[in-house]
Amino acid sequence: MVGGDGLTAAVKKEADAALNAHGLIKIRVFSDDRAAREAMFQTLADELNAAPIQHIGKLLVLWRPMPEREKVVDENRMPGPRDFKVLKYSKQSGQRPEVKTLRVLGNQRLTAGGQVKRAKPKQISVKKQRSQT
Repeated sequence: MVGGDGLTAAVKKEADAALNAHGLIKIRVFSDDRAAREAMFQTLADELNAAPIQHIGKLLVLWRPMPEREKVVDENRMPGPRDFKVLKYSKQSGQRPEVKTLRVLGNQRLTAGGQVKRAKPKQISVKKQRSQT
């Protein structure tokens, strides 16, 4: 929002941050002078390298393509927990199966019977153990 002080450096900074985060923003201007609003609109568009989209009344709409964000890959990241739904059927016919939600951690697995088992560390053969020592 552009207040009574007009187009200040703080307004430009916030508009730039909003364009980086969202791409398309609306700015409300509290000024009754249409020519001043149009000048602010063009000034903002030029200084922020944005495209002036729309000027309706006291509302200005600006657009700028969002910058590409790099995805940080962490080599030490482990898999997170997963939620599974397990159906346990009743021995009596005609009853609905019991639904349980199980949370399986990264070092666990779900068996066919619906039990959670921990993953065991990989076994090293006896021959490899001798050669390493």
